[in-house]
Amino acid sequence: MRPCAETPALGRAERVAGVVRGLERWLLPAECLLCRRPIGPAEDDALVCGLCRSRWRAVPHPVCPRCGEPLEPDEHCRLCSGWPAGLGVVRSAVCLNGGARDAVHRLKYEGWWRVTEAMALVMTGLEPLTTGVFLIPVPLAPRRERLRGYNQSERLAAALGARLGLRVRTDVLRRTRATRTQTALTPDERLANVAGAFAATRARGLRAVLVDDVFTTGATLLAAAEALVAAGAGKVDAVTFGRAVSH
Repeated sequence: MRPCAETPALGRAERVAGVVRGLERWLLPAECLLCRRPIGPAEDDALVCGLCRSRWRAVPHPVCPRCGEPLEPDEHCRLCSGWPAGLGVVRSAVCLNGGARDAVHRLKYEGWWRVTEAMALVMTGLEPLTTGVFLIPVPLAPRRERLRGYNQSERLAAALGARLGLRVRTDVLRRTRATRTQTALTPDERLANVAGAFAATRARGLRAVLVDDVFTTGATLLAAAEALVAAGAGKVDAVTFGRAVSH
C-alpha cells in the first residue's frame, strides 16, 4: 500500500511545533491568547486557558441526526432537507459566538495556528470521529494559503489526528479554482460559489471525515463531499470546531 503523503510532513510539523512552543515561552508571557490572564503551570503550554474553554458553548441538543443543526423537540430540519446524498453526518463542537469566534479569528487572520490544539480538545467526542476514518482537511485556494501562511483546516486536522490517533490525508482533495469568500453571501450564492470547486483522487473505498473550522450553511462541505464521492469514497462525514446556529 502506498504510504500516506502527509506522514513525513506531519512529523516535521510536530518538531516545528515543539520549537515554536519553546520560543513562545521564552519571548512571550504565559498568558491566555483570548482573555490575557496568566496561564498556570498546570495548564502547561496551552494558548487558551481552561476558563475560556469552559465558556465555549457546546452546540445544544437535540440536533438534526444528519447535519447537526440544533432543533426544537419534534422540529423538522429545513437546513439539510434538500442536500444531495453524498455528505453524511455533520457535527460541530461549539456555537460560533463570543470566545469561540475570537479563537477562529485568531486562527484565520492573526497567525495563531496553535490555537487548533484547544479546538481539537473540545472536538474529540464528535460522532464521526471513529476508529479507522481518515481526516481530510478542506483545502484552501493556493493563493489564499500563501497569503495566510497555512491552511487552518489542515492545522486543525493535524491537531485532531495527533490527539485521536487518526491519519490525516492531504493528498486526496484539492481546490480546482479559487472562490469568493463566503462571508457575505446568501445560502444559494454560497452553493453556487463553491460548485465544482474541488476534485479528488485516491479516494476509492475511503472512510473520510472532512475537517473545517466553521460550519455555516454546509455549502463548502457539500461541494467537497461531492468530489470525494465522485472519486469513489465509501463514506463521507464532516466535523467542524464552530457552528453558526440560527437558534
